[in-house]
Amino acid sequence: MFEIKQKDNRGRIGLLKTNHGTIKTPNLMPVIHPRKQTIDVGKLGAEIVITNAYLIYKDENLKKQAIDEGIHKLIGFDGPIMTDSGSFQLSVYGDIDITNKEVIEFQELIKTDIGTSLDIPTAPYVTREKAEKDLDITLERAKEAIAYKNENNMKMLLNSVVQGSTYPDLRSLCADELSSFGADLYPIGAVVPLMESYKYSDLVDVVMSSVTHLPDSVPRHLMGAGHPMLFALAVAMGCDLFDSAAYILYAEDDRFLTTRGTYKLENLQEMPCSCDVCNSYTPDDLRAMDKKERAKLIAEHNLKASFAELRVIRQAIADGNLMELVEERCRVHPLLLDACRRLGKFAEDLEIYDPRIKKSAFFYTGPESLNRAEVLRHLEKLKNMPKKRDLVILPSSRKPYSKYLSDNLGDFYVYGCEMEIDIENTDFMVFDIPFCLIPLNLDEVYPLSQNESPKIKDTGALEFVENFISEFIEYYDQTLISSKVIKELNIGLYNIHNESNLIKFPKNDEQKVKDIADYQFGIGAGEALFEGDLKIEKSKKTGKIRHVYSNGELIANMRASDAFFVLAKEGARRLHRIKKFPENRVIVNKDSEPFAREGKSVFSKFVTDCDSNIRANDEVLIVNEEDELLAFGKSLLNHNEIMDFNVGQAIKTRKGNI
Repeated sequence: MFEIKQKDNRGRIGLLKTNHGTIKTPNLMPVIHPRKQTIDVGKLGAEIVITNAYLIYKDENLKKQAIDEGIHKLIGFDGPIMTDSGSFQLSVYGDIDITNKEVIEFQELIKTDIGTSLDIPTAPYVTREKAEKDLDITLERAKEAIAYKNENNMKMLLNSVVQGSTYPDLRSLCADELSSFGADLYPIGAVVPLMESYKYSDLVDVVMSSVTHLPDSVPRHLMGAGHPMLFALAVAMGCDLFDSAAYILYAEDDRFLTTRGTYKLENLQEMPCSCDVCNSYTPDDLRAMDKKERAKLIAEHNLKASFAELRVIRQAIADGNLMELVEERCRVHPLLLDACRRLGKFAEDLEIYDPRIKKSAFFYTGPESLNRAEVLRHLEKLKNMPKKRDLVILPSSRKPYSKYLSDNLGDFYVYGCEMEIDIENTDFMVFDIPFCLIPLNLDEVYPLSQNESPKIKDTGALEFVENFISEFIEYYDQTLISSKVIKELNIGLYNIHNESNLIKFPKNDEQKVKDIADYQFGIGAGEALFEGDLKIEKSKKTGKIRHVYSNGELIANMRASDAFFVLAKEGARRLHRIKKFPENRVIVNKDSEPFAREGKSVFSKFVTDCDSNIRANDEVLIVNEEDELLAFGKSLLNHNEIMDFNVGQAIKTRKGNI
């Protein structure tokens, strides 16, 4: 039903299959009022819509037509339709005259594609007692609805809504319980009041405490999130679907939706975008119009602006720069920027879902970038890597640093036990924002070389680097820090080292390829892969390493774009021998074994286990349950996703029969 095609952070481009077609996510469902709709949202780009089953049920004429002809003909939309159960009316009026079973049965009867159980929307900031009581009813009805659907073999997909007010633990509890029931989609409900009151940081807590406890193989719908300024942040948190009544409600109040916020027509001198409406009319033209005609045009703009933003987001996922877009969008409002910073609290979770290798460079946009997965991942690797006795910290220069190191490194200041430096027992690293320290042997590896930050450094970044270096140098007996670095960082007072002219980085290609292998595959991989008589071939044009041979046999190729290794057959064999089960491995069942041997892609449903450290785009070994090496390839998903999905590719196999 749902398959991930591309991903970045928790954002994913997916395909959601329904009885009336397949849609690409993330996507927006315009709300269709069954009585009042005058806009053909399909012509404006809508692939899926949402309408209210309860309103249809309560209107005898609409009810009869929907039963006789189906929901699609009733509202004039041929694509997938989601229906709400009446929960909104329940939250407004306190009671509705339909039971949970009745509304499920009715949604199936009118041939909706995605129905919804009758949950209890619990407002933010209610008492815990109230939230727990409502949650018990929501869970009971969700379980009842799924059981009823299964007993009656319904074709309709079913929503189970995550509730719990603004209590993160209740949201997580609800998500855990709903996951055990096995719904088809998981909306996150009762968040509209948070958005209306600009409580965006609380929204982050609500969404993340829900999403982190929901299965990865099922789409999530952030209910009521119809403003395009929120889409990028919500997608980065793992939301796949949105619904919008705002496009028409705002239009009726003469308000334009944009990624920069909301504009009132009365204040506009220029139209806010380049859609057909904004290109065809001026603010004066609209102000002179009949209100209904004007509202229809503004609604068209609002939908087009929303769909355009989702296209931008999907492209950002494909390019691997979703978080850069999030940071850009969140700067339109201080409270939205707070939400972006609050998301940093969940950095460890986001790292698990973030691919290690991407198409785009890492652009530092401000202190929020310090919370990105790439930074966290690199700093953890630095802490865990083997250390030599001494450390030399060099100033930044043109990238790659090892190629453009200046001969004028300035004086060096000493921290620790001052002694004669042993070049062969010294780690050489470069001061960098945002990655703090970059070992010179790794300076071409993604994203350490493929990153840009402003020359004028902000205080937040300098303090971040300063704090890390102050802790990191404690691993070494002696640290020598260039005076050019000291000028930027306030690390303390040191003695000037008198032998700075002797501090030269010993370039060694054999050590470089081993260090990169350790960084990519884990400690010990370098020695295992590149033992024996090594031959390292470089590009004649760029001078970069391209191929590494051992004893005349190809071990690995180095990608020019990110300086990571793609294994050859002998490289895969060597890595398999040195790494313990299940490190770097994806384990497939016997049904998939012959296909893996033939070099065919591995699908998630055939995987029985895999290394928990696998991230999307990692090079992995494919083995059977006896740990026999069958093939190797590139992972398309992380460990959690591989183990949760039953459809779609997990590994793009490079070579089999090894």
